Amino acid sequence: MILQVIINGILKGGLYALMAIGMSLIWGVMDIINIAHGSFIMLGAFTTYWLFTLFGVDPFLSLIASTIVLFVLGYAVQKYLINLVIRASAFITLILAFGIEIFINNLALVLWTADVRMVKVPYGAANFSIGNAVTIPIVRLLAFLLVIVISIVLYYILNRTNLGRSIRATSQDLDAARLVGVDVARTYAVTFGLGVGAAGAAGTLWAILFPISPMMGGILTLKSFVVVIIGGLGSMLGPLIGGLTLGVTEALGSNWFGATYENLISFTILVLVLVIRPKGILGGTD
Repeated sequence: MILQVIINGILKGGLYALMAIGMSLIWGVMDIINIAHGSFIMLGAFTTYWLFTLFGVDPFLSLIASTIVLFVLGYAVQKYLINLVIRASAFITLILAFGIEIFINNLALVLWTADVRMVKVPYGAANFSIGNAVTIPIVRLLAFLLVIVISIVLYYILNRTNLGRSIRATSQDLDAARLVGVDVARTYAVTFGLGVGAAGAAGTLWAILFPISPMMGGILTLKSFVVVIIGGLGSMLGPLIGGLTLGVTEALGSNWFGATYENLISFTILVLVLVIRPKGILGGTD
């Protein structure tokens, strides 16, 4: 029984990790806490929902479309909105991100109403068993494997490409990056686009696994924030460690105390990490 709960937590934790990768990337490079992050996840989920509902596109195939659409949207939002206040105080960028979140959520409510929807695929209930102890849903396993693939792709981009070197240089020393010819404005736009694109991919996988609605973004922003804090900024591994930690802890806590306490468990972990290790599990020390 406990093994099944842990497996479920690991599978959900992988999705948490993908949600947090985008936020961690934007935060680490641009020093912006993207409060609208959950709203972008919601848009990715609805991109998948409408492609499936209107055109019958398999949700796993629509992941490519939602990632591209959200990348373009993120690039445009950074270039034409956030870039205008990029040198302002953290408070100003926070307020702008909050305004973007309100705009996206209210536009989604007008277009799609507050109804809760689901992407019901024919293979949604398929699973396989390992012995008599563990049952693994096929859809959740596929989603987890896709999270690993997407994480590897992002790791390759950040560590093995000129674009990635520009992003890392901008993150480490902005003035030095400018001196060696890095186009900082473009790098920021691409970084924000990649972060929002990852959110779109997470939205697709969320729509496959859970109900969606235009108001789902707020709690997903908070979950992503918790995962980033737990794992720590500074590496691709941080969100993965944070996501798995949160997923397993939530699963065990829900099993012991009931699903009602899931969010309480999440934020209790956040407080404990901030008190015991403020820079996260993989964060550096002073």
